[in-house]
Amino acid sequence: MEEQQNQENTPAIDDKGHGIKVVAHNTGAQPPERFTGLKLSKPKDKAAGIPSVLTALSHANRYMAKGNAVKTMFRLNQKGGFDCPGCAWPDPDDERSRLAEYCENGIKAISEEAQKKKIGRDFFAQHSIQDMLGWTDFELGKQGRLAEPMVLREGAARYEPISWPDAFRLIADELNALSSPDEAVFYTSGRTSNEAAFLYQLFVREFGTNNLPDCSNMCHESSGYALSKTVGIGKGSVTLTDLYEAEVIIIMGQNPGTNHPRMMSALERCKENGGKIISINPLPEAGLLKFVNPQRPGKALKGGTPLTDIFLQIKANGDIPLLKAIMLLLWHEEQKAPGAVFDWDFITEKTQGYEAFLQGLKKQDFNDLLEASGARRDKVKEAVELLRRRNKIIVCWAMGLTQHKNGVDNIREVVNLLLLKGSIGKPGAGTCPVRGHSNVQ
Repeated sequence: MEEQQNQENTPAIDDKGHGIKVVAHNTGAQPPERFTGLKLSKPKDKAAGIPSVLTALSHANRYMAKGNAVKTMFRLNQKGGFDCPGCAWPDPDDERSRLAEYCENGIKAISEEAQKKKIGRDFFAQHSIQDMLGWTDFELGKQGRLAEPMVLREGAARYEPISWPDAFRLIADELNALSSPDEAVFYTSGRTSNEAAFLYQLFVREFGTNNLPDCSNMCHESSGYALSKTVGIGKGSVTLTDLYEAEVIIIMGQNPGTNHPRMMSALERCKENGGKIISINPLPEAGLLKFVNPQRPGKALKGGTPLTDIFLQIKANGDIPLLKAIMLLLWHEEQKAPGAVFDWDFITEKTQGYEAFLQGLKKQDFNDLLEASGARRDKVKEAVELLRRRNKIIVCWAMGLTQHKNGVDNIREVVNLLLLKGSIGKPGAGTCPVRGHSNVQ
């Protein structure tokens, strides 16, 4: 009775005579979780290796038809193939594995998208909307792929099948009945293919609106805004080659081992070229400590490649005071050896407002900044010593920097550090906001 009253009092979006009504169901923003089989163990000190290979193969074998699984693995992230839906890490042009240019997460993602199970009218006849609202995202995803178009009609508790011609007509009638194209919003996701996204935006622009939000509005919006206002482009400024050539890579608010495992191959290559890595995070993540590359058995047998040279453990959202503390100490070093720390040619020719910025920086108290950040004094000084002698610096970040009320300010301080060092627009240097999906931009 309570559920019926809630639905009756919920505002609905009326259709144009098709018997369709979108109703906000009585449910939370997050689906329920099933905490089963939880185990408490010691923190891991390395990522990937043979266990990741075995896990990937088990997912492919469980969810995909065997023939399709093999074909998919040979085409994933290959020239003439298709992008992995697991993350947005770019494909190398020089050294690309013919068999496994992907990671464990990638196989898990593609195993769900290309799974052999299908669902259609019989499935939805058995399961109501209210039933499925109680399922987790994982449970929903593992039910299977849609085998036919479905529609939820006004007052119905279940989806029902609709033919493709009728579905197209329904959509067209709704759009054509609008008084203005701007009344429509065309949402999409980075999970779409490049080709589908290109056609989609052509269709929307031809329809007459630029209402094209996507999932990037929920993740790197603060990156895009801050970068646009500071360096003039809302995207990263580096390539894979830059990561290989960097003298220092700073990783902030990001755990490559979990979210971008293929990035660890680039970090490994940077280390082999003599580069250093500074990791900044509230927790020591296994993926930032050591990488066991399953494609390099010799390295794997020796225990893998240590990644992080300096770990700065900070409080949650302690990034701005940490960055200011680092820049303040760099300023002190610059006073001892003018021109040896900051790139003044770059600063004076390519930036503006630096005088006011430095005046404000000099007023900061290092001890206050250190306390606000939570970082250890000796580790901060160690990082400053590493940075003061190098200019090929890349800063990588993800949701740990963007998902704060002060997310834009976080990115501004990242850019300030790079500008002081002249570390933007040069080989081996720049900004690297690491995206989550291959087509998110």
